[in-house]
Amino acid sequence: MAAVEIDIAGDMQIPQQDKKSDSGLEFLQIPQLPLSNLGYPQAHEWIEHRKANIRPWSLFLNTSNMKASPSLPRLTKRIMKNIDYFQSNYVFVFIGVVLYCLITSPLLLLAIAASLGTCYKVSQRHATQELMIFKHKLTLAQIYILVLICSLPIFCLVGAGTALFWVLGLSTSLITLHAAFYNIDSVLCPGEDELNALVMEEV
Repeated sequence: MAAVEIDIAGDMQIPQQDKKSDSGLEFLQIPQLPLSNLGYPQAHEWIEHRKANIRPWSLFLNTSNMKASPSLPRLTKRIMKNIDYFQSNYVFVFIGVVLYCLITSPLLLLAIAASLGTCYKVSQRHATQELMIFKHKLTLAQIYILVLICSLPIFCLVGAGTALFWVLGLSTSLITLHAAFYNIDSVLCPGEDELNALVMEEV
């Protein structure tokens, strides 16, 4: 009888030890980082979704599919189809333009790194002690907005406005040109162009 009591007691205490180890691992989890407080998991899922839906770059850059649209109504339909079909590719084109802008603008890159570093330091302090202004407790989102406002003069000095317009202008031009000249019908509906050409010849 004594041996049975010892075995039952030992089996019942094992799950409690596992729970303690799990709580110890939770202390080291990534959600304590400021990026997770900014919604990093959602951003990571969004990027993974875009990567899963990206079209082959060989198809995206296939110059043999480049063709001028015969009419304005078909041009607008082509642009809408291309944006819908190559949406993820266009997103990565925009990201590539942004990265190129940052690499070629070291002062802007340093300013962004300093701003992100300040947000990280402030979030660490906020985890241990809440920050207050005029006896008003600030949330972490309010602190990030305050850091962004304080960083605006620095961004203006390093030419962030010019870089922003350059990125928007270049990425919009590249995406619009590709969407306007890429014959998406040859991919989605192969043979339709030949059929339309025969119809036009008969008419």
